Amino acid sequence: MEFSLIADCYEKIESTTKRLEMTQYLVELFKITPAEMVDKVVYLTQGKLYPDFVDVQTGIAEKLAIQVVGKATGRSERDIRGELAKTGDIGETVQGFMTRKAQSTLFDGASLTVKTVYDQLDKAARAAGSGSMERKLSLLAGLLTSASPKEAKYIIRIVTGNLRLGIADMTVLDALAIAYGGGKEARAPLERAYNISSDLGRVAKIVTEQGLGGVQRFRVILGNPIRPMLAERLGSPEEILEKLNGKCMAEFKYDGERVQAHKKNGGVTLFSRRLENITTQYPDAIELFKEHIRVKNAIVEAEFVAVDENTGELKPFQELMHRRRKYGVKEAMKKHPVSIFIFDLLYADKRDYTLEPYPVRHEKLKHIITQGDRVTTAEFLAVDNVADLERFFEKAVEIGCEGLICKSIAQDSLYQAGARGWMWIKYKREYKSEMSDTVDLVVIGAYHGRGKRAGTYGALLLAAYNRDDGVFETVTKCGTGFTDEDLERIPKMMKKHRVPQKHPRVHSMLDADVWFKPEVVLEVLGSEITLSPIHTCAMNSIREGSGLAIRFPRFTGNYRLDKSAEDSTSNEEITKMYRNQLKKMSES
Repeated sequence: MEFSLIADCYEKIESTTKRLEMTQYLVELFKITPAEMVDKVVYLTQGKLYPDFVDVQTGIAEKLAIQVVGKATGRSERDIRGELAKTGDIGETVQGFMTRKAQSTLFDGASLTVKTVYDQLDKAARAAGSGSMERKLSLLAGLLTSASPKEAKYIIRIVTGNLRLGIADMTVLDALAIAYGGGKEARAPLERAYNISSDLGRVAKIVTEQGLGGVQRFRVILGNPIRPMLAERLGSPEEILEKLNGKCMAEFKYDGERVQAHKKNGGVTLFSRRLENITTQYPDAIELFKEHIRVKNAIVEAEFVAVDENTGELKPFQELMHRRRKYGVKEAMKKHPVSIFIFDLLYADKRDYTLEPYPVRHEKLKHIITQGDRVTTAEFLAVDNVADLERFFEKAVEIGCEGLICKSIAQDSLYQAGARGWMWIKYKREYKSEMSDTVDLVVIGAYHGRGKRAGTYGALLLAAYNRDDGVFETVTKCGTGFTDEDLERIPKMMKKHRVPQKHPRVHSMLDADVWFKPEVVLEVLGSEITLSPIHTCAMNSIREGSGLAIRFPRFTGNYRLDKSAEDSTSNEEITKMYRNQLKKMSES
């Protein structure tokens, strides 16, 4: 398959903002893709070579990308930087140079194939050891030299992790459903397969080779992280019990890092909430899982919490972030030991427990875990009345938890991988009144600071996530709550996410001084939610021509590094919070 077919498709997708057109272009691409290449085409369309949990990274920094372009085009780094300053995009820059050079392909006019591109990128990504940087440079430069200007544009974008197509995973699933399942109605089994494997390429390959029947036979695989089930939120015990038919299992919601542990033949692999492999960061936890999970093969979900060794008290989430490092792991392990609170069972000895109701999963979990000082099941209580739920909530808060997760115990309470639903409901201490509730918002833009903040950012433009459309909608500008250290750290932290113009997946009526790729999530506290004519969050859902905005926002100091942008607070959640706020105001 010629890579030019992919480049042509990407160009069409980039030329439109209409989701239906993007989907149709993908459908056309998938229909002409050979079965043996469809997984690689899907990965490339995601801007990667493998699913996120496979630790092979394509991304290179801008400085190295400039060297690659220079090696391929014969232009000086000064020339490239000058052109890059004009275009704001390394892809446009290399396309311009390649067009002017009008260079023929490397192999006497032979077409560049998808396999060649993928294999060369893979070799470059895996280059290691002495001389690896030079080998990486040569492989990538050789690939650009072999490419047409348009192909080079998208190759370098893939390599730098900035494909900029504005395509969400759900759009790819829609396209696969139409191309191989006859229509969007076939998306459900595809989405289920993706949610329990986190591998969109593998799902595409199976539906291409085996049809929907193969996808429906898809099962949990040890070593492939399952996309986590998410909770809705309500602000009172009365609302929670009413929603869960009068009874539920309440569990402590610990202020830690959510981790999925896969035990396979005695070995243990750990995945973060964002599906990153974090095994090397928690060697102490690996040994604890080996010791305390009785069965040979299992997948469990747990919360890792930093603990004070001297007092046994739980420490806040930010303390645990000292463990997220590549170097000095042993020292960090000694200074910040973790306790493990296991709260769900997804797989055990060849049985897929995601298909079982919560009471069955919970009962089995209790039998396969050996309790210890640093490993235990999350504290829980079966409740059927407001008084017991409130008392349990107060107990959780008293020991340092965020609050409770209240779980359905009905027969349909299956593990809804990758979904947010009313089977699980958060009850956190901030939810007691109006907008004392915290929200997790995505940084999509910034405004230059003035006065004391000159030289840094004065405010950040923040967005909520629209899960239906796969876009990020503005909800507030936040300029308070930042310490001097934050003001120094944030521009450096955001530099790698900076883009020359508004990202395709950002829906904003406001202009920012600086735009970012939606990646970084911050926790924010506001005074109230109001209707807004300028913010796009939940636009027209309450009143025609108005969105929702968070008034008087303040950064809490919590960088939600454990969350992906897609895990941030949704527009639907903001809408529900607004309606609850109105309800409370009318009752007071």
